[in-house]
Amino acid sequence: MLRQIISEIKSTRVVMAQRVNSAMMTMYWNIGKRLSEEKMEKGYGSGVVKQLSVDLQQEFPDTTGFSPRNLWNMKNFYEFYCLADEKVQRSVALLPWRHNVLIIRKAKSMDEAIFYINSAIELGLTHDVLLNFIKADSYKNTKSVSKKNNFARTLPEDLQEQANEILKSTYNLEMLGLKFPLKERELERKIVEKIKYFLLELGAGFTFVGNQYRLTHSNKDYFVDLLFFNRKLHALVAIDLKIGEFEPEYVGKMNYYLGLLDDKIKQEDENPSIGIILCATKGKVDIELALRDFNKPIGVAEYMLQFPEKEIRELIDREIEEFSAAVTTQEI
Repeated sequence: MLRQIISEIKSTRVVMAQRVNSAMMTMYWNIGKRLSEEKMEKGYGSGVVKQLSVDLQQEFPDTTGFSPRNLWNMKNFYEFYCLADEKVQRSVALLPWRHNVLIIRKAKSMDEAIFYINSAIELGLTHDVLLNFIKADSYKNTKSVSKKNNFARTLPEDLQEQANEILKSTYNLEMLGLKFPLKERELERKIVEKIKYFLLELGAGFTFVGNQYRLTHSNKDYFVDLLFFNRKLHALVAIDLKIGEFEPEYVGKMNYYLGLLDDKIKQEDENPSIGIILCATKGKVDIELALRDFNKPIGVAEYMLQFPEKEIRELIDREIEEFSAAVTTQEI
């Protein structure tokens, strides 16, 4: 009885927090709309906004969030999303204010903002994790590299898009603290050790089933490196880890594992099992050709253990440029 009551209280608190947050976002939206309609701009409007901040803080001394800077954030918030469709505006209302401010400051387009909004909601990203997600330019990296899989040919039409969404082209495993050279079992051990972080990298809906998952057929044992279940796809997802370049023979092995999973482990109401071959690099092999004659849904992706030096330099340069611009704006 105690456990049930505790669960009820916790779930109610979550609902209340969501409603309070949604109401706050609506308030900020309406304040931003009024500032926009009054055509407040930094420069001639700075004095007005500064006095408005003083008056609001006097009227509501127990309420934070009415600083001049935050009032400008509200105006930017409204103007950024006012032309977006209702679905986007509803999604924005689910995010904490600091998340929204971060996204409108960093996103260079509405498509990029929507990507980070959905990522923050689906993955439950904290503000700091979202910041690093943006700094890693996840939107650009996700969009720029084509994904290698045979889902269009091996999955029902209603599952193809969902399966393509859960597969990334590159997975960032920097959180494992590993460096090349390494062994496959060491990579697997580290992933299991930090499974919480690996699940975040995989994306929404993944549940860890086990590592070195045993499959027995004709008195012979086979072992899947990592096995997950994806709630969105309602399907098992097997991952085969490779520390070198992709080789065509990896596909045959994964195809066989997926057959065993479908025959022996998959339940009747579940969708076909999906395989991901995770390599250090995709190499120069024609992956489409390697996948062509296999009938099980398989994707090929690569992982990186450290951010490339070039990306780090570009990231630092971008941060310095943004900081310099912010300082110049404040001086003005």
